[in-house]
Amino acid sequence: MSAESVLNHPGNIHPNAFTQAQLEWLPWLEPLPEADLAERHFTGLVDASRAKSPYFRLLARDPDILGARTRTDKDIFYNPEAGLPRAERELSATAASRFNGCIYCASVHARFASHFSQRTDDVQRLLDEGVKAELGERWNAIVAASVALSATPSAFGPEHVAQLRAQGLDDLAIADVIHGAAFFNWANRLMLSLGEPQASASS
Repeated sequence: MSAESVLNHPGNIHPNAFTQAQLEWLPWLEPLPEADLAERHFTGLVDASRAKSPYFRLLARDPDILGARTRTDKDIFYNPEAGLPRAERELSATAASRFNGCIYCASVHARFASHFSQRTDDVQRLLDEGVKAELGERWNAIVAASVALSATPSAFGPEHVAQLRAQGLDDLAIADVIHGAAFFNWANRLMLSLGEPQASASS
């Protein structure tokens, strides 16, 4: 990709704190123009409304990989069959994003965690104080497991599984913790390497 296609945003004021506010995202590489999206791109997007997002239009340059990524995302976070409640799936994503320093991803999934749990103050404490924040035994166990996976997968071990089981998580719920954290450990790095967050006009 030529130097001319690299995008710069010198006027952007980068958010300097983790927040539950709505943020925007500015790409460093040129996304596909919405008008140029073809059927194969919409197949990769899965949800046509994502064509409005510069992030997803950038990933749509490889629609097959985007499709696999999006279906995986939806199965981890939107599949209601057994496993963790949605709030705690979002908590695992928020914890991974907080640990990895992805302000944008943390904001999105913190809002979901707050919405589904109605524990907005606890979610904000995680954002403000970091992954060592006291959130109660069950949430502490989910955060600790998510952070261990994010630090390096081999740091996640039997002690984390035991802590999760002690809080009532069965095999499917533990799998949801692992999948949520692992997916965002990857997604954070992708988003951090392709662009930067921007405070929205309303925040």
